[in-house]
Amino acid sequence: MSTLHRAWVFGLAFGLALVAGVARGQDGKAAEGSKDAPKAEGKDDPASKKDDAGKARPARPKLEEATFGGGCFWCTEAVFERIPGVKSVVSGYSGGNVPNPTYEMVSTGLTGHAEVIEIAFDPSVISFDHLLDYFWMAHDPTTIDSQGPDHGTQYRSIILYHNEEQKEIAAKTIKDLNAKRGRKSPIVTQVVPFEAFYPAEDYHQDFARNNPYHGYVETYITPKMYKLRSKLKAEAQSKKAEAEPKPK
Repeated sequence: MSTLHRAWVFGLAFGLALVAGVARGQDGKAAEGSKDAPKAEGKDDPASKKDDAGKARPARPKLEEATFGGGCFWCTEAVFERIPGVKSVVSGYSGGNVPNPTYEMVSTGLTGHAEVIEIAFDPSVISFDHLLDYFWMAHDPTTIDSQGPDHGTQYRSIILYHNEEQKEIAAKTIKDLNAKRGRKSPIVTQVVPFEAFYPAEDYHQDFARNNPYHGYVETYITPKMYKLRSKLKAEAQSKKAEAEPKPK
């Protein structure tokens, strides 16, 4: 082998070794970088339950349900959807024996259903007992199968309890209120177990909010809104007074 040929072979081998060394160095850096790179957070990763500031997100409140009937559901819905602690209010039908009834069917009085609202509420903000205070305010519980201009069994006053605690609270409240009424007409609100709820047609949902100048709304619902605002204001002032430090 000539001297020139040996130099060429040596140069080729040296070049290949140099390339291989550079490649190994880059692989090593990539491996080190992968160790330091942050891992993707999975659904069950505790870090995924933290906000952008690294603080733990508060747990969502556990909601409970209440189902009330107090005449036309346009009225009761308008009241309860404005109460602090109430998360949702849906107008519908319950207490009857016909599945999936329509408004026209319920209006005949033959389905056994009442116009009701289904309420989802946060018990840490408002109790079932407190909800009943608003229920009594929102309608007249002493009239049988009627409220204002509306008459029929579908307009009866009714509480459909979801558990034994609600049943006991409702029964005790009615008993206490009747004891205070003396010779006045007694409360005739039915207290029955909840079985099924059927949402009313879309045009019934948020009716007062969507139709503020409707004749029925202006005549029968707007006055209830004034009463509600007064009650909410009084309760807010009472809470504020209780929170203020008392003089020693």
